[in-house]
Amino acid sequence: MSENSFEHFETRAIRTQVPRSQQREHAVPIYTTSSFVFDDAEQARAMFASEIEGNIYSRYSNPNNDEFIKKLCLLEGTEAGISTASGMAAMFMSIASFVKSGDHVLASRSLFGSTHQILTQLLPRWGITYTYVDWQDLDKWEQHITPQTKMIFVESPSNPGLDLLDLQKLGKLAEAHNLILNVDNCFATPYIQNPIKWGAHIVTHSATKFIDGQGRVLGGAILGSEDLIKEVQFLARHTGPAMSPFHGWILSKSLETLAVRMDRHCANALALAERLSEEPEVAWVKYPHLPSHPHYELAKKQMKLGGGLLTFELKGSQARAVRFLDALQMISLTANLGDTRSIITHPASTTHSKLTPEERLKVSITDGLLRLSAGLEHIEDIWSDVSQAIQSSK
Repeated sequence: MSENSFEHFETRAIRTQVPRSQQREHAVPIYTTSSFVFDDAEQARAMFASEIEGNIYSRYSNPNNDEFIKKLCLLEGTEAGISTASGMAAMFMSIASFVKSGDHVLASRSLFGSTHQILTQLLPRWGITYTYVDWQDLDKWEQHITPQTKMIFVESPSNPGLDLLDLQKLGKLAEAHNLILNVDNCFATPYIQNPIKWGAHIVTHSATKFIDGQGRVLGGAILGSEDLIKEVQFLARHTGPAMSPFHGWILSKSLETLAVRMDRHCANALALAERLSEEPEVAWVKYPHLPSHPHYELAKKQMKLGGGLLTFELKGSQARAVRFLDALQMISLTANLGDTRSIITHPASTTHSKLTPEERLKVSITDGLLRLSAGLEHIEDIWSDVSQAIQSSK
């Protein structure tokens, strides 16, 4: 059976594989080779002329990376894709492939810190401008579109504020103005949300997070139509942000368990959000599938589940947050998310520390905000650590 004939997400993620070799292996081997041998001179010529398909050099393609991307395309509902060495390589390539000097990018103000640096510090070096629009002002986005605008770039849910954007409205806006809608789907993963369904043209991922799911490797992915991905492939082929075959193999295997892992991540995150909502020492808590979230109805429409992340603030702001972090005994304090292990971060002093206090407030990052990535541990063990740290930090 072809993988395209499988209807369900879980089966596609597990049963999509590159063809078996003469060794009849059940699990796909790792193709740790820099280049591939041609049958004859004519085949080499035809491959370099793109007349026939095939592997030439691992900077261009490799069976492990190809399998990983083929799975992601099936899971996201796209025609084509390309893997990259890291999530930020994917974010940069997904923008740089489509803009040139004089062009303009319209973006949501709520973005990951490094993506913010790409838009504000790197792209302007080549004469590419940007405009930030507040996520709350979706109806006003159209007034910021200029003749030079080529792309709309957004995160939904955003990092770390967990703000949501109406992807269907943005898709229609992009279509009306012949723009590329590029959605960073890292927080939701293809299991929870498919931006292409709502009108996106490009979907980007930091595979380092929930897709890997165990904090082992770096990786990224860019997905979209064949025509758009050809533009990304051209830039990638000649600049070299290639994923290693080993990482492609790991990430492809990781996709096999994505559904069951996300079910548990989301169940734990929702339980934590509900319990924190009832905790007197908590000033506020934010989680997409919590009824108190400002975009709860939109989250229920766009997202199958609420995701594995929540944010909250303790009474006492930043000083209390620091005491809370230092009191944790099990939950990891590290600059990552989407791991089997629960992870907590203080964005104002780490991931978004390069933003000014005013810039952070505009994207819902208060001085005391804590971002918790719910792991796969038993919920009672996670809650026990959170609860004791709340009490110890008073």
